[in-house]
Amino acid sequence: MPEKTPVLEIGSPHFTVTLSREMLKIDLKGTLKNEIEEAFENKPILRQTIGNVLGVFVPLHIHLSDIDDVRADESGKVKIALPRHRDITVPLQPEQAKKLVRKLNDLIPEAKRQALLRAMREQKLQKIGEERLEMGRVGGATFPTLGSSDMDTEVSEGLAEAEEKEEQKKED
Repeated sequence: MPEKTPVLEIGSPHFTVTLSREMLKIDLKGTLKNEIEEAFENKPILRQTIGNVLGVFVPLHIHLSDIDDVRADESGKVKIALPRHRDITVPLQPEQAKKLVRKLNDLIPEAKRQALLRAMREQKLQKIGEERLEMGRVGGATFPTLGSSDMDTEVSEGLAEAEEKEEQKKED
């Protein structure tokens, strides 16, 4: 489960920067964007529709695994390079900027590693599911529909088997 406790929080008159182990949040204060964000938090259906459109222009909640590069200049401007969005510039005090960049550079590699592991697990589970589906088609048998608790057990067992195989390959 992702850890949501803040690692670093920086406040300014116009925004608050909150850094956790997996996410960087830049919350604007007293603006129309902030009011819209509050509406999205109260109504998830809005976040799923309109929120995605607004996120294309100004991503304010950023997964650390999505950050390509972070740098600060002498004046305290932190530049965050994102692959699918415009880069973000956050104006801070020089000391705050250095601290934020240092923390981000410490946390980003681990977040990228976790995202890669998660993607690999999902890919393995998808492959297992496709193989089972194909076995059912070839053999003429069908598999019963699994409930959520059964599915959780299947997923856990599939992950455990995959991890055991990886460990055996490393040992050989």
